[in-house]
Amino acid sequence: MARLNLILLAIAVTCALSAVTANHKARKLFIELDREQSRMHQLDVEWGQLQLEQSTWASHARIEKIARDKLQMKTPDPKQTLTLDGGKQ
Repeated sequence: MARLNLILLAIAVTCALSAVTANHKARKLFIELDREQSRMHQLDVEWGQLQLEQSTWASHARIEKIARDKLQMKTPDPKQTLTLDGGKQ
């Protein structure tokens, strides 16, 4: 009988240690998940900021200003432009 009690005690201790280990791993994974979700949110915010910055850099008004100021480009006089019909019949 004592031997059976000893075996049952060993099984109970093993189960308890397994439960503690599993709980510890679950907590570590949850912390890691929370950290990665926070990082994902930061990357989403950064992505939005980069898209806004890209649209600012590529705006028509900015490109036109650079063309005029830095490249000394100007809109041609309408008398100097020629419009082609594109082949419609």
